[in-house]
Amino acid sequence: MLTLRRTQGETDMAACLAIRHQVFVREQCVDEDLERDGLDDRCIHYLAVDGQTPVGTARVMPLEGRYKIQRMAVLSERRGTGVGAALMEFIMDDLAEAAAASGRHFFLSSQVHAMAFYEKLGFVACSDEFMDAGIAHRDMRAPARIRA
Repeated sequence: MLTLRRTQGETDMAACLAIRHQVFVREQCVDEDLERDGLDDRCIHYLAVDGQTPVGTARVMPLEGRYKIQRMAVLSERRGTGVGAALMEFIMDDLAEAAAASGRHFFLSSQVHAMAFYEKLGFVACSDEFMDAGIAHRDMRAPARIRA
């Protein structure tokens, strides 16, 4: 059973960092110094757990006018099973009321190959392609929404 939550303590945070290391550093060859950018303490962190096994994570940095979703990562064996979409929906639902009240929208920098995934969640491209950590990206945004 998949459980989605904001991180709860050091054990959850360690799980988030382990997933990010596996996906970004080991699989995508992102420099560890870029992945561990020193901004984690300014972010809201989320974790997807299947039974007792952490399988996905993301962080959100509150900025003026937007919530920037970053470090979205799902372990390779769980990609394509709905974990990523469920985690993104959970994040946007969790922050929807605060986003609407503050006039913030959701924003992210998507790896170009993942744009279709975010488009299905209501994101639209809002920049030209650029390189980040040696990987092609485009910025995307989605409005805050309150679900009934």
